[in-house]
Amino acid sequence: MKTRAARLIRHGEPLVVETVELPEPGGDEVCVELAFAGVNPVDSYIIAGRVAPDAPLPRIVGIEASGYLDGRPVLVYGEGFGRDRDGGYARHAVVPRSAVHPLPEGIDLAVAACIGVAGATAWRVVEMAGVGNEDRVLVLGGAGGVGLPVISYARSKGARVWAQTSNPEKVDAMHRAGAEKGVVADAAALAAAIADFAPTVVFDPLGGSFTGIAIRALQPRGRLVIYGTSAGPDAEIPLQVLYRNNLRMLGYGGLIASPEELREAVTAAIAAVAAGRMHIPVGARVALDQINEAFALLRRRSIPGKIVVDLRD
Repeated sequence: MKTRAARLIRHGEPLVVETVELPEPGGDEVCVELAFAGVNPVDSYIIAGRVAPDAPLPRIVGIEASGYLDGRPVLVYGEGFGRDRDGGYARHAVVPRSAVHPLPEGIDLAVAACIGVAGATAWRVVEMAGVGNEDRVLVLGGAGGVGLPVISYARSKGARVWAQTSNPEKVDAMHRAGAEKGVVADAAALAAAIADFAPTVVFDPLGGSFTGIAIRALQPRGRLVIYGTSAGPDAEIPLQVLYRNNLRMLGYGGLIASPEELREAVTAAIAAVAAGRMHIPVGARVALDQINEAFALLRRRSIPGKIVVDLRD
């Protein structure tokens, strides 16, 4: 079968959109008609050669996508999809049947294309922290692709939620997700901005100087969950504050999750989205021919929520 696809030819270079020949499905494989694909930081790391540098080239990238199998809506994610084998930036994909996750009828396929990464991460970190209705939750990077579903899912647990951004134009998106207050602050201004909130849980995708400030802000027996380092990979940790206040630091990285862990998180996130307990806003949609512009948008961080590629003809 021939299909249009965006392929990685050489690491560090723009993707090339062209017509390619897909292999016939093997015994445990199926051919999925794709509709949308998510655009994620890890996809950019794959393109740069920082993740899966030894996987074969050229290949189609894109680690999550939604579409149809036998006329029914599905999410495709896992089993090396878009990382070690051809992925989702294409009109069709031949994938292991175990990478196909059924979706409920009526789900928005653009949103569904983001459940594998943003949805599953949001579900996992909120569950790791054990968020409940007595918690005061601070979401750093709250207008990001994961931050917004974290806000909505934590709010569904009954928690009060504040969310931080450095861009005042993104505050409305955080409010729509369920944040009681949007805090516009860089690391230097953060401590003063959240002093009255006294968080019991902080979700941190930023790292750098934000992490130490978050630890100092947490209430005794509070929990800090780190799932990214977009503000810097190194941080100074106030150890006395950490141990004297019985704080817990937790980390989540989906790249080392087992297939069973991934399936659990994806299945739970699909259910949360379908029930309205988690919202994954899509901030921008681009055509397959604009795939490299999608990654430029991702680098600029100007769009609240997720960016998806519309793969439909």
